[in-house]
Amino acid sequence: MLPRRGRSRQLRTGEPESPSSPDTDRGLWTVPNLISALRIAAIPLFLWVLLGRDDPGLAAVMLGVIAWTDYLDGWLARRLDQVSEIGKFLDPLADRLVVASSVIGGLAAGVVPPWLGWPLLAREAAIGAVALYLLVTLRIKVAVRQLGKAATVFVFCAVPFYYLAHTGFFPDFWRLLGAATGVTGLILYLIVSWQYAGDMRRSVELHRAGRSDK
Repeated sequence: MLPRRGRSRQLRTGEPESPSSPDTDRGLWTVPNLISALRIAAIPLFLWVLLGRDDPGLAAVMLGVIAWTDYLDGWLARRLDQVSEIGKFLDPLADRLVVASSVIGGLAAGVVPPWLGWPLLAREAAIGAVALYLLVTLRIKVAVRQLGKAATVFVFCAVPFYYLAHTGFFPDFWRLLGAATGVTGLILYLIVSWQYAGDMRRSVELHRAGRSDK
């Protein structure tokens, strides 16, 4: 039988996870955390390019760079052995902020279709609010699932594709790619949202069971 702490971690993620210890937590000041922070800091500049300069083409390029840094910080965390607890929180937070900003900005600029934008915002608001509530009130952290990361990749592709469709450069081609990746991303988000709901429910049950044992 697994120790309570290890068992609760495994149920929260829904996937096997190796035990962590203070020795493997590299803290705040790491290269991956710096990249995640820069990703968040780039959001105001991105919104200014999209809405202030009305340049969806350059905004699409910026989203592409941001999406690449999302992969880069995870790769560096493993490569440099700089995995940290704050990084596990900061990376998905940066993802959610970038996705929300790109969708809200795209809706405001009229370049992201409502059928894609509003479901994405509703999903981000619901999952983000519940995850934040569990973290603040119960100190429960819901780990990111790989399927969720895959869904984010598709969204990261779909949104800038729709941006490019408004540049006048093969608009129908980019619109078709945006629809294909957008539908795929929404389907994956629907599946992983159901999985996250199960993770959260099990985490709360384990938390209550742990309190009753004391």
